Amino acid sequence: MRRSAILIAAGHWLTARYGLPLTLSELGASAGLNLIWDRYALEAGNTRLGPDPAVITLRPDWRGAIPPQAMPVVAARSGVDRNPLNPRSDQLRLLAYLWADQTERLHRTRLACEEAARLASPIDRADAVDWLAQRLANPPAESLHLVFHTVVLQYLPLPAQRQVASLLETAGARATPKTPLAHLSMEADDTAEPGAALHLRLWPGNVKIPLGRCDFHGRWVDWQAPPP
Repeated sequence: MRRSAILIAAGHWLTARYGLPLTLSELGASAGLNLIWDRYALEAGNTRLGPDPAVITLRPDWRGAIPPQAMPVVAARSGVDRNPLNPRSDQLRLLAYLWADQTERLHRTRLACEEAARLASPIDRADAVDWLAQRLANPPAESLHLVFHTVVLQYLPLPAQRQVASLLETAGARATPKTPLAHLSMEADDTAEPGAALHLRLWPGNVKIPLGRCDFHGRWVDWQAPPP
């Protein structure tokens, strides 16, 4: 859930660039705790981004640029997972994944579970490729469709990874200024640099933007995004 720090930063950056509400599609959503990133706040340096009050406030070790303060508006959200968890009935299971002495992290996770249960965002039990194909087939009007995943691709077979990339390329070729598409990726790469690589692709235009790197668990962020 601390990975939401980069989702908050990217959400503000994209809102500053496009000025459109967001439609969210998350691959590998699990219990949906990162799918509700707009309900969290982020402290980046001396700047606070997000709602006030927020369900939780994330305070990673922030390096690099500060994202613009442009509050995102989420028009719709949905996720997919092979075995989605319920933030209410599976809350004890989710908490069991954490060390018992990490009291602050346990508290944040409880709050996030309660908010995810309250919002009841749809998380479909399905194959990621089939689900994404359906999501991309009908682009939302007057909304930026943001497809994102955080440390998920490594668990997909290589053919599925290629299909995801192909689906995004095809949908991107159809994107218009009124139906733009964005793909945000936080994944391991083959460099010797620490943490995960952050990449953003935007259509129309097929613009590729490196955003920097971050710790796999969101403990630090090195944000290198250009001005939007």
